[in-house]
Amino acid sequence: MSDSKGKIAVITGATGGIGFQVAKRLGEDGYTVILNGIEDGKGAERINELTSAGIDAEYYGFDVTNEEEVNANINKIGVKYGKIDALINNAGGLGGRSRFEEMTTEFYRKVMALNLDSTFFVSRAAIPFLKKGDNPSIINYTSNAGWNAGGPGAGIYGTSKAAVHTLTRALAKDLAEYGIRVNAVSPGTIDTPFHEQIKSTKPEVFASWKNNIMLGRLGQPEEVASVISFLVSDDAAFLTAETIQIGGGQALGI
Repeated sequence: MSDSKGKIAVITGATGGIGFQVAKRLGEDGYTVILNGIEDGKGAERINELTSAGIDAEYYGFDVTNEEEVNANINKIGVKYGKIDALINNAGGLGGRSRFEEMTTEFYRKVMALNLDSTFFVSRAAIPFLKKGDNPSIINYTSNAGWNAGGPGAGIYGTSKAAVHTLTRALAKDLAEYGIRVNAVSPGTIDTPFHEQIKSTKPEVFASWKNNIMLGRLGQPEEVASVISFLVSDDAAFLTAETIQIGGGQALGI
């Protein structure tokens, strides 16, 4: 999109899956993209891939659940570029499965940190630089599990994603006076390496997932990236506090 030249986008958890496709798409839109991850080797590969395609890209390796690392790195990025125009809080995940009766406090805290703490830490650190941005916005990730409480053993994942949904709306209220928009996406079942294990061990189960999706197929990472491209653009300048379901109608069930 032509309105993105000279803009800075920070994407957490961007070395693979949906996060990398978001970085690629925003780079194609004209953003300088800052990728975060915890696998530095993979980060270097991804930067090479993007710069080879003519995209301005940089990698910062830090753990989004570590408050000190987040503050130091987001500050470094903000000072270097003088602003942040788009923050994509893509990092997160299931973190494993556990029923509540046998759930350890450590597991509970790990999943909450991965999804909720990370979104809070990175957003808080970025706000001073988003205030200097052009049509600045934050994009968070929630999930169907935030509404239906998740499948067996994923209850605390669902709880963390429900919290991200509310945090998105709370941030939107808090930051509206600065012109900072805050929205969320809720991807359905997207065909990424996230599902690699079940795809290789139980292909019939993986294949059956599309039966619960109205459009009859899994989503592609590029289809999430295109919605985010819209949400951070000037075309979405009057959209805030929204959560967009990207799941082919999966949320309604069939």
